[in-house]
Amino acid sequence: MTETRAAYALIGAGPMGLAMAKVLKEHGIPFRGFELHSDVGGLWDIEGPKSTMYETAHLISSKTMTEFADFPMDEGVAEYPSHRDLRNYFRAFADHFGLRDHYTFNAEVLKTEPLGGPGDGWRVTWRDVDGDHTAEFAGVMIANGTLSEPNMPTFPGEFDGELIHSSAYRHPSQFDGKRVLIVGAGNSGCDIAVDAIHHASLCDLSMRRGYYFVPKYVFGKPADTMGGLIKLPMWLKRRIDGMILKWFVGDPQKYGFPKPDYQLYESHPVVNSLVLYHAGHGDLRIRADIERMDGKTVHFRDGSSDEYDMILAATGYKLHYPFIDRELLNWQGDAPHLYLNAMHPERDDLFVLGMVEASGLGWQGRHEQAEMIVRYIKGLQAGCPVAGSLQSEKANGFERATGGMNYLQLARMAYYVDKATYRSAVTGWIAKLSKGAQA
Repeated sequence: MTETRAAYALIGAGPMGLAMAKVLKEHGIPFRGFELHSDVGGLWDIEGPKSTMYETAHLISSKTMTEFADFPMDEGVAEYPSHRDLRNYFRAFADHFGLRDHYTFNAEVLKTEPLGGPGDGWRVTWRDVDGDHTAEFAGVMIANGTLSEPNMPTFPGEFDGELIHSSAYRHPSQFDGKRVLIVGAGNSGCDIAVDAIHHASLCDLSMRRGYYFVPKYVFGKPADTMGGLIKLPMWLKRRIDGMILKWFVGDPQKYGFPKPDYQLYESHPVVNSLVLYHAGHGDLRIRADIERMDGKTVHFRDGSSDEYDMILAATGYKLHYPFIDRELLNWQGDAPHLYLNAMHPERDDLFVLGMVEASGLGWQGRHEQAEMIVRYIKGLQAGCPVAGSLQSEKANGFERATGGMNYLQLARMAYYVDKATYRSAVTGWIAKLSKGAQA
């Protein structure tokens, strides 16, 4: 146990885990990584045991707005990369920064337990090809991702056809010749619906609420690369961006989509133009929320009904940290309540990494989160007054970095932040901790 007692246990080798591994290595903080799969990449490696990827999946943000700043993607990679491009990108990232040797692969973390109070260390139990193991660590860093545990709804009645969650979807041939109902119109639901219309004999999309649709390209450029140079008040940004959406998207309600009952940016928009295209061509029908099921007949809340062979629930994912007791994470409502979505209010030896979503945050925003945490750890070790200030602030109560945005009260929005507010807070602490270390 002595070889790990001063090291941190880092769980996960997806984008966030790799970012943290890189920063820990750069700052000379010892750590040992654990990854369930045989290689790096997290959910972006479709062969991974917890991957929820499907064959046609691509980034919904452009590569230039998503990549790590100090490791850009190759010029030959498309503006909206496929999951294979991203798997290769993360493998190259791990090779470039020499991260693989720090990981134990094919290792499932079974339990993490504090040895005592804050600062007393942690006992970690894991299972790999050689059996079960236990070791003591200085702290635990959780980076096992947010999109692996399906949020499968229950529907009234019984359905006699095939009922699956989108996590079980891999290839459009699963729809061949079937009457298909997609439930949920988020980004994955709309992407999968576009796949289904080319293979299914019928494809409908059931929606509980309306969405704002954003095209992938505006004036020939990736939409997320437009604007942002001038920070506008939200009321003005909504007005301008809403006008642009009307120019490029039109009115989705004329295709049968429900009108959103919330303002732009209060939920994640759907970055997909093809779903509107196919709805406008009659290839895809928009249906109301499900009321009940009876055999292969689905009854909708607007009084209509139809028969289906398959229902695919694109209803998102739940945060899932099965190797640690919930109360240790300061869990409140649908998510742990942590300072800047990462730092425990009382413990300085437990961090949750990557439990943050925001339009345009990208992996660089997550890299900044890792750097803030590592600089905080080093600051505490050195007795830096700035680290002491951060310790006090996170212990004295805090609000999520929403920038005043009234996000929808949904489980998937429970860890959503405003990008500008979040990055300003994180980079602000990085700058102050860096300056404090030099004093």
